[in-house]
Amino acid sequence: MSLAIWIYLVFARGWFWRLRAFDNDQTIVVPLNRWPRIIAVVPARNEAETIARAVAALVLQDYPGEFSIVVGDDHSEDGTAELARRAGAECGSSERISVHAAAPLPAGWTGKLWALNEGVTQAAKDAPEFYWFTDADVVHAPDTLRRLVARAESSKLDLASLMVMLQTRTLPERALIPPFLYFFLKLYPPSWIADTDARTAGAAGGCILLRRSALERIGGLARIRGEVIDDCALARAVKKSGGRVWMGLTRMSVSLRAYGSFGEIRDMVARTAFTQLRYSAPALLGTLVGMFFTYIAPVVVLFARDSIARILGAAAWTLMSMSFLPTVRFYRLSPFWAPLLPLAATFYSHATWLSAVRYWHGHGGEWKGRTQAPRTA
Repeated sequence: MSLAIWIYLVFARGWFWRLRAFDNDQTIVVPLNRWPRIIAVVPARNEAETIARAVAALVLQDYPGEFSIVVGDDHSEDGTAELARRAGAECGSSERISVHAAAPLPAGWTGKLWALNEGVTQAAKDAPEFYWFTDADVVHAPDTLRRLVARAESSKLDLASLMVMLQTRTLPERALIPPFLYFFLKLYPPSWIADTDARTAGAAGGCILLRRSALERIGGLARIRGEVIDDCALARAVKKSGGRVWMGLTRMSVSLRAYGSFGEIRDMVARTAFTQLRYSAPALLGTLVGMFFTYIAPVVVLFARDSIARILGAAAWTLMSMSFLPTVRFYRLSPFWAPLLPLAATFYSHATWLSAVRYWHGHGGEWKGRTQAPRTA
């Protein structure tokens, strides 16, 4: 069973593990005759540690067209808004940056989506052709926007997204961040996302370029206002409306969010894992059983008495490690990490179970002091 699962994943799951096929850094940018007006919208809540660097990187974009920035301040208590303004002034671009204080959070909205919506409302006055949703802890390369817009215009995309480079400096990050990317791509194969005939839709919330007409077509962000996994929900709504969606990877734009302990990564996963399963106990059970047969059983049967079982287990583990190796190389880590994917899968299974337990106790989707998942009856 484990070997059959890996034969399917390696050869029939949209080649999700072959990262070069959707590595945006390898793409040659073709200049446009006309560059559309873009407004970046940055939702921010207590981001004092990173907001200045994030804003400075936006100001320094080498985009040839009209470009401005709106920071949606989600009731920060650490001076985030002032730091954003100061970063713009220090870069000599105060006139291009607007900091908008979000209204009180309405019932039924998650905090990030409300801050985005407030920023979009402010930005819509200037009628941009695209919104660029980017997180307050992401530092983009100077050509990120230019490359994204060129791709969106040449391929007639309604939504183009990049999974930015996550930190892999600490031991917990090296052990668990590459598997995080691997599991995400397995759930949302980029080739299936780009396929207009496939139902799969996904995006990475740290960097989303969205055509304004597509957002209006789906009814605005109010359409997904209560979604905890808001990036994939947005991509799904755009694709269902007939829009074209694409997602790729980049090393050039980097997340500043660091994870110094295994517990921090566990909490990051637990925030949305049960949401991914639509808060379903049968889906949780099926996922845990599936994780066992997919990642853990191949190692367990290596200790079986039956030689055929050991051979099949070794073959499944080999396929697993080979498919994970491109992700390890993407993060420029030692190939030593590739065979250790079963350990990471065990950790993620635990985090998924913990996600369900927290939801059942009324603490689902906790983020920056808010419980965002709907409570159980």
